[in-house]
Amino acid sequence: MKFEKLRERAVETAALYDRHNVAAGRREWSPEDFMMGFVGDVGDLAKLVMAVEGRREIPDARAHLGHELADCLWSVLVLAQRYDVDLPAEFARMTAEIERYLAENPPATREGGEAG
Repeated sequence: MKFEKLRERAVETAALYDRHNVAAGRREWSPEDFMMGFVGDVGDLAKLVMAVEGRREIPDARAHLGHELADCLWSVLVLAQRYDVDLPAEFARMTAEIERYLAENPPATREGGEAG
C-alpha cells in the first residue's frame, strides 16, 4: 500500500474512533490522547520484541509483532496529520541528514586511524 493510502486509511480509522467515542458519550481523541496511546503501543511493542529475543515470556509474541508495529505506525500517521507534518518529506530529510553525517564521520579503528 502506498504512503498516501496508508495515511488516508489511518485518518479514516481515527474518524471512526471519534464517532464511536462521541456516540458512547465520550469526547473525540485529541493529539495528546493519540500520543498517550502511541506511548502505550510502543511499550507493548518493546515487550513483544523482548519476548521474541528470549528476554520475556509472551505466548505467540512473534505472531503479535506485526499488529503492534501497525498500531505504532497508525499513531504516527494520525499525529502527523493532526499536526500537518509532511511525513514523507521529513523522512527523506532525516535519512539524508543521517547519510551525510555517516559519510562525513567515518568510524575510527581501534588504533586511532580511520577504518578502511
